[in-house]
Amino acid sequence: MAQKVNWHQKHKEEMTFGQRLADSVATGMGSWRFIIIQTIIVLAWMILNVIAFLDHWDPYPYILLNLLFSTQAAYAAPIIMMAQNRQNERDRAQADEDFRTNVEAKKEIEELQVILNKIELDKLDKIITMLENMEKK
Repeated sequence: MAQKVNWHQKHKEEMTFGQRLADSVATGMGSWRFIIIQTIIVLAWMILNVIAFLDHWDPYPYILLNLLFSTQAAYAAPIIMMAQNRQNERDRAQADEDFRTNVEAKKEIEELQVILNKIELDKLDKIITMLENMEKK
């Protein structure tokens, strides 16, 4: 029996390399691991510049470090926005799929109500017939 592909699997299969990369970068940058590693790098940068005996490659106020952060932010912001746009697309696809499922469920419930009403009417008809037969006797 062939397995039906859901909306999420279909969406993942249709993603390009760039979209997968942007999602991975956004996921990585939005993690505690990234924040901790970046904090360690910044502290190491500042400590090494303070204790450097011969060459302070980026003396206080750490202009090179600020340039690196600006460059990182310039690339990170649009990558994160691309990932958010795709998340919005996934949310819309899920909402559409949920709506279709709800419409199908509503139709099935309405069909069941019709069948139950028919069964109820048939039972009432049988009860009335039984009562009429009892009255004749």
